[in-house]
Amino acid sequence: MSVQPDSWIRKKAIEDKMIEPFVDRAVRDHDGEKVISYGLSSYGYDLRVSNKFMVFTNVHNSIVDPKDFRDDSFVHMETEVCVVPPNSFALAHSVEYFRIPRNVLTMCIGKSTYARCGIIVNVTPFEPEWEGYVTLEISNTTPLPAKIYAGEGLAQIVFLEAATECETSYKDRGGKYMGQVGITVPKM
Repeated sequence: MSVQPDSWIRKKAIEDKMIEPFVDRAVRDHDGEKVISYGLSSYGYDLRVSNKFMVFTNVHNSIVDPKDFRDDSFVHMETEVCVVPPNSFALAHSVEYFRIPRNVLTMCIGKSTYARCGIIVNVTPFEPEWEGYVTLEISNTTPLPAKIYAGEGLAQIVFLEAATECETSYKDRGGKYMGQVGITVPKM
């Protein structure tokens, strides 16, 4: 597998609609205001977080259970700035929709701007032929509230291209998160 440069990402994004909407450059300011960068980078793509969040709460003494994910475990929010409580967690989704080619696997890593503030972004790999909006897991590891800015960069995707296609893709095996729209909670 080899990491792919900006020229490969640009070509795939435009010709194969791998990333929609696609931003062809690194954006660092919007209307004269500084933003956490997003868009195409040298060897990756910085995705943006949407303005819809699910922030975990313990109002009902819930237990987070991937086999029985309860709606009363979180608060739904639509906002331009989401405040994640101390030592807490939120889910969100990407602005961009992704269509991963059959011979590509991606790794998604949180941006250093957030990491330096104690915000950890966890996203599992995008498997060959997976498509959808990315559900983003955002952890505030600090003892203080933390702000997440909608419409700005949250994580970087690195594209790994294999010399040959996989035998069985995510689509072939009917992956349960295929074509997800919005924030997708755990499925069994």
